[in-house]
Amino acid sequence: MNVVGVSTRKPDPVTRARALGPAIEAAADEIEATQDFPEPLLTALHDAKLFRLLLPRVLGGEEVEPWVYTAAVEEIARHDGSLGWNMFVANSSALIAPFISLEAARAIYGDPRGLVSWGPPNQHKLAAAPGGYRVTGQWHFSSGYRQASWIGAHGHVVEPDGSLRLNRFGRPTVRTVLMPKSATTPIHDWDTLGMRGTASEGYACRDVFVPEAFSGTREDPSLRRDRGPLYAFTMQGLYACGVAAVALGLARAMLDAFIALAAGKTPRYMTRLADSPTVQADVARREADIGSARAWLVEILQDVHARADNVAPIGSADRVKVRLGCTQAIHAAEKTADWVYKAAGTSAIFRGTPFERRFRDLHTLSQQIQAREAHFETVGRILLNGDPDGTFL
Repeated sequence: MNVVGVSTRKPDPVTRARALGPAIEAAADEIEATQDFPEPLLTALHDAKLFRLLLPRVLGGEEVEPWVYTAAVEEIARHDGSLGWNMFVANSSALIAPFISLEAARAIYGDPRGLVSWGPPNQHKLAAAPGGYRVTGQWHFSSGYRQASWIGAHGHVVEPDGSLRLNRFGRPTVRTVLMPKSATTPIHDWDTLGMRGTASEGYACRDVFVPEAFSGTREDPSLRRDRGPLYAFTMQGLYACGVAAVALGLARAMLDAFIALAAGKTPRYMTRLADSPTVQADVARREADIGSARAWLVEILQDVHARADNVAPIGSADRVKVRLGCTQAIHAAEKTADWVYKAAGTSAIFRGTPFERRFRDLHTLSQQIQAREAHFETVGRILLNGDPDGTFL
């Protein structure tokens, strides 16, 4: 029964994410040490539906606008980079749902704690078989494997005659197959400088049969079942948004921590940091760097979303804008983190400070494909010469 004048609407995702901030801060050391998310925090994340922001509403998802999604991921990443990372990966994996049968999607996401994890495509192939595929191989960098209930594998499809299946563009198709986690074996190989809590480890499977209904391809947005402007964005574009959001969250937290430090720290032979004109100017520049990068990315996402078709995927020009906005945000965040770490001096080098783990996390993030410097070259080439093949992701 609703009370007149009292809203029954659930708070927006950013508010829900912000409410979990203190619990995430309290668990951050445990997340780093165990490479897993403890209870009751994991249940709270599921209850807040923060792993389902990009899941279609028909499956009980939030299906929020991209800029709302990035703001929620950024808010979580402010408190723990690994949790922010696995949150965005879980949401990105949910983007496979519009490309598989509705029955299969319900089998996966009908469980309120249903999550998909996977590693990027590699040399392994999927063998076409009557009614589906047979899958053998190893995949790595599977962020969120420990929280997942279903595991995906990507690969080229080998037909019974030995040929590779082609997509409508005439290239070998990359297909995604989904199997219960129990069909896989973990490979504990995640021992990294940063983002340790993600446990982005590997997994293996041997001769697992996956029915056709539990497979789809992410490479062609026109094949999706669910319509609407959110799914007109490419999966690669929304994936880049998630990485940018984590980077901005980490940079924001580091800059806030430095401002707090500067109010009380007086380095040897110097004035208080907060009284130094050089520090004052640099703090303002870093604030402008991440603020303008975030604002421009939001502007791009809102502009593209407003013009996106309910059916047709966004065009190359809009994909270029999304890519450039995300890449710029990641690099602005990295620049900010580097400045904060240097400016904080020895206050940044000890474990347990607000700086060192975030610095490690951000520089681990910076090695990921979405952060490549080469994206600027690709975007510049397309801006100058166009994308005649229409292949830009």
